[in-house]
Amino acid sequence: MPSIHQPPSPPVLYSFDSPNELTEKLAEFIVKAQTEAVNKKGRFTVALSGGSLPKQLNKLIGHPAVKWDRWQVFFADERCVPLDHEDSNYNLCRKELFSKVPIPERNIHPIDVSLLDDLEELSDAYEKELINEFAQKDSARFPVFDLILLGIGPDGHTCSLFPGHDLLTEEDRWVAYIEDSPKPPPRRITLTFPVLNHALRVVFVAAGESKADVLSTIIDHPEAGLPASRVKPSHPGQVYWYVDNAASAKVEYPKSEFKL
Repeated sequence: MPSIHQPPSPPVLYSFDSPNELTEKLAEFIVKAQTEAVNKKGRFTVALSGGSLPKQLNKLIGHPAVKWDRWQVFFADERCVPLDHEDSNYNLCRKELFSKVPIPERNIHPIDVSLLDDLEELSDAYEKELINEFAQKDSARFPVFDLILLGIGPDGHTCSLFPGHDLLTEEDRWVAYIEDSPKPPPRRITLTFPVLNHALRVVFVAAGESKADVLSTIIDHPEAGLPASRVKPSHPGQVYWYVDNAASAKVEYPKSEFKL
């Protein structure tokens, strides 16, 4: 049977005793994904989000198996602000991760801040950045990231895809813009569901009891339609949840024993 017709695989839920154990196991997973990608095609394509996620990648710092020169890093979403602004996801990732590891500057792909006054142009330019990396090499209808790392908001949003927003139905664009984000700052760009749902691996990371209610809704009640529930990569893609026991306390969905 052609793989394209296989339904998405069910999520894999890993829950750990502590945030520290979570970040250790997450680093192991990322390194394994990197090794597989580099062995296969010589590069590792990653999309990062902001929030608490960059700090949760701290176990990659100083890790001897990370080949930073093979990483190509994009942003799953970005606030339309200067790169040194406190709201910038790039700036957050730079402070928490990039400034502490030997990743070449050319391997990091921030937004073009000269286009901040025109969000349509800005999102088009970022889409072209993706096309330069993916389309010429992989010739796919949508980019196939090796790994997309995401967080979740208390309303179930992920990237800058918010409940009830028109962007949830975008089917063609790789990168879209939003001018009315319910969470400040209002102007952002974001990867769209078709991009998220063509990734080989999407990992959601959540820790702390403040995530318990929304995590239960996302995982146990996907019919509620929260944005994070709609991330279902097509075969052979896979969604993973890396959470701590405080975050998963109310989740009924079966937890998997961690294995690489």
